[in-house]
Amino acid sequence: MFLYNITYNIDRDIEAHWLLWMKQIHLPKVLATGYFENYKFYRLLNVKDEGITYSAQFFTNDLKKIELYLEKEAPLLIEEHNQRYRHKHVAFRTVLQEVEL
Repeated sequence: MFLYNITYNIDRDIEAHWLLWMKQIHLPKVLATGYFENYKFYRLLNVKDEGITYSAQFFTNDLKKIELYLEKEAPLLIEEHNQRYRHKHVAFRTVLQEVEL
C-alpha cells in the first residue's frame, strides 16, 4: 500500500471555512481523479504551531498512480487551493510505502 500525504497548517481564522471547502469540494475532487481508492483526514494533536494542523491521506496499491496524479492532476488542484487560501496556510506533501512487519 502507498500513501500520498498532505499536511496542512491552517490559520485559525479560516479553519471553519477551509474545513467545509475541503469536505465538500477539494477532497472529493482528489478522489474523483480515480488515482486513489480511498482517503482519511485527521487533525493533528499536540502541535504547538500558530495555526491548526491537518493531514489528508490518500491510499493506493500502485505507486505509478501517485506519480501520474502528481504529474497530471495535482498541479491544478494545488493551484486552486493556493489561490483560495493564499497566505493562510502552509502545506507539504510526502509519499510513503507501507512496510509489512
